[in-house]
Amino acid sequence: MKILVTGGAGFIGSHTCDRLLSLGHEVVVLDALTQPVHPNGQRPDYLSSEVDFYQGDVRNRDLVSNLLRRVDAVYHFAAYQDYLPDFSKFSDVNVVSTALLYEIIVAERLDMARVVVASSQSAMGEGLYWCPADGEQVPGMRPEAALAAGRWDIACPVCGGALEMRVTPERVSNPQNAYGMSKLAEEMVAVNLGRRYGIPTVALRYSIVQGPRQSVYNAYSGACRIFCLSYLLGHAPTLYEDGGAIRDYVNIDDVVDANVLVLTDDRAAGKVFNVGGGQAVTTREFSDVVMRQYGSSIPGMVTGEYRFGDTRHIQSDISALRAMGWEPRHTPADSVAAYAEWLKGIDGLDGVLAEANQRMRALGVVRRTEA
Repeated sequence: MKILVTGGAGFIGSHTCDRLLSLGHEVVVLDALTQPVHPNGQRPDYLSSEVDFYQGDVRNRDLVSNLLRRVDAVYHFAAYQDYLPDFSKFSDVNVVSTALLYEIIVAERLDMARVVVASSQSAMGEGLYWCPADGEQVPGMRPEAALAAGRWDIACPVCGGALEMRVTPERVSNPQNAYGMSKLAEEMVAVNLGRRYGIPTVALRYSIVQGPRQSVYNAYSGACRIFCLSYLLGHAPTLYEDGGAIRDYVNIDDVVDANVLVLTDDRAAGKVFNVGGGQAVTTREFSDVVMRQYGSSIPGMVTGEYRFGDTRHIQSDISALRAMGWEPRHTPADSVAAYAEWLKGIDGLDGVLAEANQRMRALGVVRRTEA
């Protein structure tokens, strides 16, 4: 097939391009090469010379139309994902570009074998919990007053008692921040329009994806990036809240396996799938993995800081994708080792973390408890 990959010069996109090329597909890449992912606005060296590359915006109707006419399938990875306060930009880039894809496909009666859109675990927000007294709960955003007081865990919204975290299936949609809201809207646009107009569509809700090529310049995203840079520069990382927040980290190679699977498996069409690591890992546990990778004995530090808008715990239920034969094969340690090796070839990292932290504090993303 000939396949368009939007955001193909980015982290997930470029790895997917490599795999598609190895499988004999022709690949067309559309990428705007914008900051902070591409600070110099230049095509990255890791992007294969075999791709047919176009620099441009995924909201440019003429450009996108010309590319869609030439391909059989689309992976839509282009997205905005960094700073929390840029509310309108999340929707403008993530939702509008997705709607435009379908608008063009429908208007020009293009025959697409598959459209795969990149959604996010953040579309599920705080996820699924269980209350012994009141049963299943999908709690809302944690109040700022509770966070400022250092009360991290979520109480049952019915009785106020303690909640037990559960793995969260795709039926739960409860985004808590602007990025998650835009991703839920994006997958709704894609899946619903796909069903209505007979365009085979799949939305993939990625958990915390880790591995080489994840930009060192994103201020907000990437625990692997933050922790590796900290230890590489000789100091322990900051652990937000109490270091006990739970996530499931998924390796980039496992993500690409999922991307390729849903391209041709007809069981996937019209559905949303979680793509996660299958293992609950606290922030401190992940930091300790990085600490061991760098041979340090200094653990991450709890400083009383937190990121406003973060979820407390979330682990994706990946049983639906597993039922199709997919399985996460790599551990967090595998991802950290690969990323640490990739960082060795990058210069000018000394001020990256300090600048990112300063900007997030100035924007009110990183805050401190009152204690």
